[in-house]
Parts: sequence; structure tokens; C-alpha cells
Amino acid sequence: MTQTKEQKRIVIKIGSSSITSLHGEISRRKLERLVDEVVKLKDEGYEVVLVSSGAVAAGYRKLGCLKRPDTLPEKQAAASIGQGLLMEAYSELFLSHGYVASQILITRSDFSDENRYNNARNTTNVLLERGIVPIINENDTITIDRLKFGDNDTLSAKVAGLVDADKLIILSDIDGLYDADPRKNSDAKLLDHVYQITPEIEAAAGDPGSSVGTGGMKSKIDAFKISMASGIPAFLGKSGVRNLIVDAVHDRAKGTYFEAEKDAVNLNHKKQWIAFNSGPEGEIIVDFEAKSTIIERKSDILPRNILEVKGKFRKGSVVRIFSDVGEEIALGEVKYSSEDLTRIVALDIQQRGDFQESVVSIEDLVCHLDLSIPVGL
Repeated sequence: MTQTKEQKRIVIKIGSSSITSLHGEISRRKLERLVDEVVKLKDEGYEVVLVSSGAVAAGYRKLGCLKRPDTLPEKQAAASIGQGLLMEAYSELFLSHGYVASQILITRSDFSDENRYNNARNTTNVLLERGIVPIINENDTITIDRLKFGDNDTLSAKVAGLVDADKLIILSDIDGLYDADPRKNSDAKLLDHVYQITPEIEAAAGDPGSSVGTGGMKSKIDAFKISMASGIPAFLGKSGVRNLIVDAVHDRAKGTYFEAEKDAVNLNHKKQWIAFNSGPEGEIIVDFEAKSTIIERKSDILPRNILEVKGKFRKGSVVRIFSDVGEEIALGEVKYSSEDLTRIVALDIQQRGDFQESVVSIEDLVCHLDLSIPVGL
């Protein structure tokens, strides 16, 4: 694979099995190897963000559990112990090489709220510009299942978009993506390069391969969908292979390279947030005129274009936009509440013309034709 530009900002996702022993505790040897590779990248001038799992795995034995806990309160208690142990180990190892590590704990709601999303981006950018290694993890101690990212694969892809990464690297317990499950099919072939996530590739995604982590190949495929649609190339390889991270950055490692989509629309931060993180709160149905302008990216959605309003939402919320035949065509940030829009819809067309402000401006709208993946991943 030929590089089109020098890659300088790298996001690396580290799964629990990549840094823990068979007994579920932090493996000092694994962690040292990992940090040594990150330090090599730092010494070469790269900015590196780690999205690291391992808090629950590192903490559950200290909680008195003999195996990884099944209940949510026990998992959260284990995470509260393990997160401190994990950061202590990371900080000590990076400091021994002259680098400072920082901790960022995040939840899905931090991404779905635009102000908090921008704050997270600004904070991470400052850390990177000062040479710090941000270590990001989901805040497992307080997050409930319905508000979780689900796993750190998805989180790492969203973080890659958050910081405008040049490459996403996901370390796993398998050495890449195969055309079938290699644990069940000895004839399965490693896919060196993936240019599009096809239904066949999704069907080949197997079950989780480790009892330590939470994400399987399906979650990784979802992560690569996000990165590819965001214009960020990615790599999947087996953790523990010497120099894998450095080799992956330089495109010479064994594994699977997921190429950024050539036709991916260059979404600015606002539109990335709308497309992948916002969490739509309601729906509006628009007429044929609005559908045409949305698809052609020509103009704003005006009050006269609204046919129906569904759900409750505030001014500034993101809503799903449907055509008059029930086809979902876009997401957009509205400038009216659902109550105000409902009152406007009840007026005749001439009276609607008195409202000068658009309902959704073209700058705050993402057409589904611009995306190759479902929104809300």
C-alpha cells in the first residue's frame, strides 16, 4: 500500500487480552512491550492516543472475585479499582521514557452532547500538542448498559474522528480479518486489504475470541465502517507480535488494512458529530421540494417544507428527516422546538412564509447519501 501523506496522529485501541495475563491481572511484560512501541512512534514524531480496555480485568481479583464478574454493580466496582491500577502502570512506564500519560474517562453521553464533544476534542488536542499521551477509556464505573458505546472498538473509531487521526490501529487476539472464521475453518484466508465492508465480510465476522474482553469481530467491523466513512484508514492485527504497532503505522505489518473510502465526503467536525454521535431525538417529514434540495445539497429546509412533526425535541436538537413517502434521507439540527414546529405546520402556506428562519440549515444537515454506514453506530 502506498502512503498518500505522512501519518502523524495515530489512535491505537488496546483490548483487555492485549495487556492482561491468563489470570486476568495486568501483565507487566505485555504492558512494557506495548509502551515501548508507542515510545518508538513518539520518538519518530507521531502523536499517539491510546484507547485502552482492561479496567475490569485488572480490578476484579482485587475485588475478591475469582472470575470476571457477571453483574453490573460488580463490574463497575472492579473497574473503579482496576482503572487506577491501569493508569498507575501506564504512567510509570511512560515516565521511564520521558513521556507523560494522561487519563480521559468518557461516556456515550459525552459524545452525544455537542458542547461536551467539543470540550473533549479541545482537551485532547491540547494534550497531543504538548506531547502528552492521552489514554482514553469508557467510564465503566458509572455507565449503564443502555448508555454504553458497547465496547472500545466503537469508541476508538469515534475518537479517531474526534481528533482527526491519520490512522486507527485495533489490536486483537486474531491476526486480521478472514473470509471465514479461522477457528472453525482451516481454509479461511486472511484479507490483506479491505476497500469496502460488504455483506459477505459482515457475515464472516465471528464471535468474540476471548473471555477477557467484550468486543468480537462484529464490533470491529462496525468500528471500521465508521473510520472508513470518516476518511480514516485503519489496521487490524494480533497483539503481542513484536513491533506490530510500528510496522502497522508504516504499512508493513501482517494483518488487514482497511482503506479510507475514496469517495468519502469530507465531513467537518459539526457534521461528523451530527452523523455519528448526536443521538436523534425526533422526526420531521418534508415535502418533495425539500427532498430534492437535500439530495442536491442546494438549500436549507424551510418552514413551508414541513409536512409533519413526530416526537418531542428542543431547539438545537438533531432529528431524523424523512421524505413524504417514508424514506429517511438525512439528519439535521433544528432551529425550532417540536412545539413551535407543530404550530407552524398547522398554519397555511402563506402564513408559514412569515417565518424567516430556516428549520434546518444546509450547514447543519447530513444527507444519508453522503454516508456508507447507518447513522448512530
